[in-house]
Amino acid sequence: MTREAEGTSQDLVRKLARDALEVRKDLLRLCAQTQIHIGGDLSVTDVMCAIWQHFIVYDPDNPRWDGRDRFVLSKGHASAVTSFNQARRGCFDIEDIYREYAHDNGRFGMHSCNLVNPYVDVSTGSLGHGLPVACGLAQGLRLKGNATSRVWVVMGDGELDEGSIWEAAACAAKYGLGSLVGIVDNNHLQLDGPTSEVLDLGGTAERFAACGWNVVEVEDGNDMAQIVSALEGLPSANSKVPTVVVCETTKGRGVPFMEGDKLWHCAQIDTKSCEVAIANLEHEFEKKWGER
Repeated sequence: MTREAEGTSQDLVRKLARDALEVRKDLLRLCAQTQIHIGGDLSVTDVMCAIWQHFIVYDPDNPRWDGRDRFVLSKGHASAVTSFNQARRGCFDIEDIYREYAHDNGRFGMHSCNLVNPYVDVSTGSLGHGLPVACGLAQGLRLKGNATSRVWVVMGDGELDEGSIWEAAACAAKYGLGSLVGIVDNNHLQLDGPTSEVLDLGGTAERFAACGWNVVEVEDGNDMAQIVSALEGLPSANSKVPTVVVCETTKGRGVPFMEGDKLWHCAQIDTKSCEVAIANLEHEFEKKWGER
């Protein structure tokens, strides 16, 4: 359900930054166990923690509660970072993820699936589908008279190559789906290389603005203070204009040898490198915050 205020804004930012540290450590440990989409998980960790650990209205004890916000992971391969955030929110135990990830009949796979996991609103994996489905959810909420629930949809910049994204963006503005909040993980790197080389679409913010969206740009989408500031300033859910938050991020953020390297789009890390990466994350957090 709705989170209560957690002290000052600085206290909230520090708390969410610590959450992001722990999620990154969880991701690396899972990556030492099996292949995951580690690069994109790490780039979107900070904004996912902000959403799931504070901003989303959600009751872990009642995942089908009508009054909840809806969440769509359009970049469906970032399932691991979603699952670890849901675990920290109380949806299930973190150890369940390690035990069941990528196993037959497990609730946690490389892409989110609502057939086996009740905490997943929409099964995703085929890129470009999440935003159109989110538009349908937003329209459905409006037709039911729900003027308070948001629909959060997290997209990767690579999937913006899909035409279905822009059809949905135009429709969202046309029908005034103001409960819709799009998040773009703008890490400028996809499986085949830099997004500007695979298909140069120009400015992401400008394209959404041309479709009629309210656009919020986050200069450093891996900086928790900037993310919190952007999400605190969202218009109300009963607005008539959809909002997109374009977050400039780094693929593999927090692990120097992964940052900006497409080879870590989906891969497995060895145990020693995992330990070194975790130690570096903890060191950087202590340097910034003075505590772990």
